[in-house]
Amino acid sequence: MNEKEQFGEGQAARRSFLGCLGTAVVGGAAAVAASAMLSNETRAAAVDAPPVPAIPGYDWSKHHWAFGVDATKCIGCLRCVEACKAENEVAPDAHHFRTWVERYVYLEGEDSARVDSQADPVNIEASGSEGKYRFANRYKDAKVDKAFFVPKLCNHCTHPACVQVCPTGATFKTDDGVVVIDHTYCIGCQYCVQACPYGARFFNEALKVTDKCTWCYHRITKGLLPACVEVCPVGARIFGDRNDKQSPISEFIRNNRVEVLKPETGNAPNVFYVGIDKEVS
Repeated sequence: MNEKEQFGEGQAARRSFLGCLGTAVVGGAAAVAASAMLSNETRAAAVDAPPVPAIPGYDWSKHHWAFGVDATKCIGCLRCVEACKAENEVAPDAHHFRTWVERYVYLEGEDSARVDSQADPVNIEASGSEGKYRFANRYKDAKVDKAFFVPKLCNHCTHPACVQVCPTGATFKTDDGVVVIDHTYCIGCQYCVQACPYGARFFNEALKVTDKCTWCYHRITKGLLPACVEVCPVGARIFGDRNDKQSPISEFIRNNRVEVLKPETGNAPNVFYVGIDKEVS
């Protein structure tokens, strides 16, 4: 069952009046205009107040999910990327990802890092296919001073810019801290794609909607780990409930000097990193 189905009737009750907006809106400007016509009271009731998800046995008011990344452990194997694509039916090419991994390489005599990901043309060529992912050994003859890998994904911000700009309420934040997209109401305006300071969203050309990481919401609400966390062979990805002080993520945050990406944006991310430097953004 996919994430849209997980919310069931609660979603329809939340924004049923917005159903006609998708057909009425032709472009982004029109979407803003249509949204502006809604009364403040109606928008507050329908958009700002998330529904109770129709997920048997799950109470989202009792959870506060968060994610951790230990860049000192990541080996760039990209199993996380492959697992995410398979689990969430992401387009099997080298240009659409819910999660991805960046490689930072500092060569001797250079002050800035060279950065590439599995979507880099050299890495695509090395893999031999846009449907397979690996990092090319392009630095084998270079003098490398330092190198590390940084997994990235949606930061599920406390103050998400993507939610603020969505004209239909299709993007919203759940009570348990996850930012999700209801594709029933997404009109493909891509305002959220532009607003995200982390490049974590992409446009699904086949479905004409935006997409991103949801921390595998359909899994975590059943007591399972996100697919990327489950397959990581070195424990570089950590997930859990911050309401549980003994959870892996609570211990990770408590026992490490964690950082978030681009704190200056004011989005207050809920993905916490260790082992990154100032050039990682």
